[in-house]
Amino acid sequence: MIGHSAAVDGGVTRHVDPMPIAPPAPRQVGFAAGVALIVLGGLIAAVTGPLHLERGSWLAAYLVLVAGVAQCVMSTQNRLIGAPLTSRRRRWMLLLLWNGGNALIITASLASTVWVSAVGGLVLFAALALAVDGTRHPRRRGAAVLLRILYAALAVRVVIGVALTGRRVLG
Repeated sequence: MIGHSAAVDGGVTRHVDPMPIAPPAPRQVGFAAGVALIVLGGLIAAVTGPLHLERGSWLAAYLVLVAGVAQCVMSTQNRLIGAPLTSRRRRWMLLLLWNGGNALIITASLASTVWVSAVGGLVLFAALALAVDGTRHPRRRGAAVLLRILYAALAVRVVIGVALTGRRVLG
């Protein structure tokens, strides 16, 4: 076959692809998902007024700033600050926690469910803890400090957001 070479192993001929496709890296998936969330937030902003979406402007801003931009930063933080990569497993976990937590927060806010908001906040805290852990041993210390400040601001935003959801729902 063209593009394949044959290998013999114990009398069995197998075809070997000379250029196997590598699985996507968490950085690539996270960055692409972050960009997609930013675009989705922009689309929601565009239809909020014409469709009279009550929580549309909040949702658009949340998707762009919290879910999207923060995820793009988290996905590329090792490059931004010159830190060594954490394990692939930890980077996938960060991606899963960040997106899962944001999905819970959005669902809780739109459905006015306080306990889901609280769980989403805890999941986001776990993601932020992993992100901060990934800022150890940076070559660019100033950038790492700014990144940690961003993560602290996001943590404060999570607390405020959960409290506001509780106040709105419980009165």
